[in-house]
Amino acid sequence: MTEFEEKLVGAIRSAVTRVTPETEDALKAAVDVEREEGPKVQLEAILDNICIGKEDSVPICQDTGTITFFVRVGANFPYIDLIKNSLIGAVQKATRVIPLRPNAIHPITHHNTGDNTGRFIPSIHWEIVSGDELVIHVMPKGGGSENMSKLVMMTPGKGLKGVKEIVIDQVAAMEGKPCPPTVVGVGIGGGADMALELAKKALLRPVGERHPEKEISELESELLEKINRLGIGPMGIGGETTILDIKIEYAHRHPASFPVAVVPQCWANRQAMVQVDADGSLKVIG
Repeated sequence: MTEFEEKLVGAIRSAVTRVTPETEDALKAAVDVEREEGPKVQLEAILDNICIGKEDSVPICQDTGTITFFVRVGANFPYIDLIKNSLIGAVQKATRVIPLRPNAIHPITHHNTGDNTGRFIPSIHWEIVSGDELVIHVMPKGGGSENMSKLVMMTPGKGLKGVKEIVIDQVAAMEGKPCPPTVVGVGIGGGADMALELAKKALLRPVGERHPEKEISELESELLEKINRLGIGPMGIGGETTILDIKIEYAHRHPASFPVAVVPQCWANRQAMVQVDADGSLKVIG
């Protein structure tokens, strides 16, 4: 196994055994705002899980998810041809050594490959940019939260009011199923496939960070406040914190089409990043 694959295994280990620092801080802050004992107990149990995961280097949830990679590669990066096979090899090794729960199942025969790889799995999202650097985000995506994803091809005339209604109604319908408090990604515009990818990609932004564009930032803040007024709370038992944050990304759309996608991530907001320079130097962040 190459050093690159070893670093990728390390990033996967980091991603499944801890949440992002911003997520942990938000969960601690949520304990302070809860007024009832039940939600506090749920949040404290979550924080205990996070502590055990970090101290013992074990997965913080039994569902280690579908390993999902967001790959941003410079057009002049010299080792582009090695990336895909290295990602697959790293997932296979990580499944054995961490270990990860085998989650890759054939949709027709139900055969489990046993190593979290298969047709189009791990999920790899590619983006070619200028430069000679490679950045890989690792996101283990749990099945419970993924099941709560939704795509609506909204009537364009409903506009921003319709977008807000779709997002709020979907979070309300989720109740406790995606293991709240969640982080919610929203993709607006583009086509059907693009909206869903934008929603999932939006989840990469740190909890607490607002979108750089004022209109989107204000929409995120408004929806965060309104959703937390729903009272669903941690694990759906009621409380002040239903979501830790909401992230919105958009693309320009066809005048006749207005896709809106909602993709939640459970409280186990697990991510890590690998950065590779053109000279081959590697760094795991997260």
